[in-house]
Amino acid sequence: MREGGLDAPTRHVIPWEDPDFFDRVKTEAEMRRIFDICHGCRRCFNLCDAFPRLFDLVDNSDTGELDSVAVADYQKVADACTLCDMCFMTKCPYVPPHEFNVDFPHVMLRYRAVEFHEGRVPRARTELGKTDRNGELARYVAPLANWVSDRHNQLTRPALEKVTQVDRNAALPKYHGRTFVARSRRAAPPVTQAAPASGRKAVLYATCFVNYNNPSIGDATRAVLAKNGVQTETVYPQCCQMPQLEAGDLAKVAAAAKHVASTLGPYIDQGYDIVALVPSCALMLKFEWPLIVPDDEAVKTLSRATFDIAEYIVDIARKEGLAPGLEPLGQAVTLHLACHARAQNMGQKAAEMLRLLPDAQVNVIERCSGHGGSWGVMKGNFETALKVGRPVMRQALRDPGAFVASECPLAGMHILQGMEILGGDEKLPQRSVHPIELVARAYGLAGDRAQPVTRTA
Repeated sequence: MREGGLDAPTRHVIPWEDPDFFDRVKTEAEMRRIFDICHGCRRCFNLCDAFPRLFDLVDNSDTGELDSVAVADYQKVADACTLCDMCFMTKCPYVPPHEFNVDFPHVMLRYRAVEFHEGRVPRARTELGKTDRNGELARYVAPLANWVSDRHNQLTRPALEKVTQVDRNAALPKYHGRTFVARSRRAAPPVTQAAPASGRKAVLYATCFVNYNNPSIGDATRAVLAKNGVQTETVYPQCCQMPQLEAGDLAKVAAAAKHVASTLGPYIDQGYDIVALVPSCALMLKFEWPLIVPDDEAVKTLSRATFDIAEYIVDIARKEGLAPGLEPLGQAVTLHLACHARAQNMGQKAAEMLRLLPDAQVNVIERCSGHGGSWGVMKGNFETALKVGRPVMRQALRDPGAFVASECPLAGMHILQGMEILGGDEKLPQRSVHPIELVARAYGLAGDRAQPVTRTA
């Protein structure tokens, strides 16, 4: 047995179709085994709130050891895990292939699957995760939906909190009446045939967030790829079901994997690359789906063909070279690297992409924002999400960059809200931007959605 080691972390197939997977006693026994290893190590004390909760439970117990922690209190630890994967990817020396076989996020996922199987997941949490349904309904009344969900609306947010359990103070994404899929049906941006990467073809997997909440990310991606000679198609069969993964509904995740893979398979056969526009969705397509439906060849093929958008631009730059025409942004960029981008084990691709811009000044923040997808907006979690993300927000306030960027739009929104709370009267950007929007701006392809804001240092 070796302490740590240089072997790449590996993950096991998730045996969710085995009845034993949902056995509470066996699940809690595996949690006890892993918690005991974590208690003896404690390297993850400064990641999400799950580890401080675990260590506090142990330290405040009668014996100071795990044996006197009530099994019922394991739920407190599981509830605090955001499935960011940073303990598995960056901290834990005991991940597989080490014989201790510690995969903390996936044992938390198993516990949530048990909770879901037993009908213990609150209905409000389940309904919130139906992103396609919610997006389709909200887009028809987008101005009204955005007015109701505005965190400054003291008339509606308390009522919304009571019904949905979404914290009244949490910033929520806006809805657009015209989805990215609908916008893509308009005349496509002209493809530059003389560009070095001419001949490439890519399907943009829109993701529920870009489709319903922030289509400007998709618009920027189409424009940048067209400038670089890449022919694109926008395809969106359905949500990747990351919210259902977080809730433990693995059957729905498996069904989505099969549906999306079968839809995108013919494009892959025709030579298209698959580009996901949000890192959580890229992570699902690349890594989580093959662990949940390991025998589906279409899912395996999709996994191999999928790129994160920043990864794809860097791949073009390395293999063919980017099209000319990039201009300096004129401002520095404070760039947050999303946990689910880091969990793809592809390196700092967003930072690499932005450093391809002339005179680029990129200040990287490589730490969890604390948001955790839908987890971070829930009542009881929001204050914890702010606490976990406070180091990120403080660093962003220290950096003099005018642009605040994150690969994860929800994380970027959360960071800006935390900066507003910590920064007082400091002038902040109106919104965070996705790095691809800054590339579009450097090409002169962006509208006014990413205007710089002069900030004090």
